[in-house]
Amino acid sequence: MKYSRRQFLVRGAQVIGGSLAASLLARFSLAETALAQGSQEKPNWPLYWQEHAWVLVVDVGRCLGCGRCVRACKEENGVPLDREVYRTWVERYGIRADGQVTVTSPEGGLEGFPPPRDGEIRAFFVPKLCNQCAKPPCVKVCPVAATYRTGDGVILVDQQRCIGCRYCIQACPYGARFLHPVLSVADKCTWCYHRIVKGLLPACVQVCPTGARIFGDLKKPESPAARILATQPTSVLKPAMGTEPMVHYLGLDGVVI
Repeated sequence: MKYSRRQFLVRGAQVIGGSLAASLLARFSLAETALAQGSQEKPNWPLYWQEHAWVLVVDVGRCLGCGRCVRACKEENGVPLDREVYRTWVERYGIRADGQVTVTSPEGGLEGFPPPRDGEIRAFFVPKLCNQCAKPPCVKVCPVAATYRTGDGVILVDQQRCIGCRYCIQACPYGARFLHPVLSVADKCTWCYHRIVKGLLPACVQVCPTGARIFGDLKKPESPAARILATQPTSVLKPAMGTEPMVHYLGLDGVVI
C-alpha cells in the first residue's frame, strides 16, 4: 500500500508515538497551514524559526473598546460572527468608589460598550487572547499532539488531528480556547500565523485605530514590541501560573484577572 507523506507521519505517530513522530507531523502540518492560506512557496521552516521569536505588547491605556479587533479577527479566521466564541475579545473593567470592580464583555466587545455606569469613578479596557505561552499547558495535555508550539513561539492546532476532547480548553488558564461550533475542533488565536509568515501583521493589530496592539520580533531589537520590552516595565496575566506568556501589557492595573 502506498502512503502519502502525511499518512506516513500519522501512521508513525500512531505506531511509535513519542516526541519525534509528533514533531515531524507538527512541522508538516505547519507547512500545510501556511501554504493553504496563501504562501507562494514552502518556507525553510528550521531557518525561519531560527530567525524569529514573536511577541505582542498590549498598551491598555490606548484601548478604546471599539471592538474592531474582535470583528477583524473573526472575519480573518473564519470564526462565526453570530456565535459567542472568540479568538480575541475585550473586557471592560469598571471601578466604583468603594473599590468594587465590575468586568463586562458583551459579545466579546464586538460592538463596543455602553456608556459608563453610575457610580463608577474609573473604567478601562483590556484586550485578551491566547498568550502563546513558552510553557503551554495546552500542549502537554493534548492526547494526539494536535496542539503544538512552533519554533518561533506560536501555539497552533492541527485541525486534522484534533479529536475535540476539550482537554486543552480546560487546561488553558486564560480561557483563550474554545470548541469551534462548526468544525468541532479546538480553536484559538494564532496571531494570524498565515499572515505573519508572509511578513504581514495579525489582523487585530492591523485594524487597531490607536495602536494599542504592538506586534514584533524579539530577535529584531529594532521592532516596536522589542523596543518596548527593552525600555519599559510590562506585566503578564497570571504570572503565578508559570506559563511564561508572550503577550505583555503596558499599564496593566492590579485588579485585572
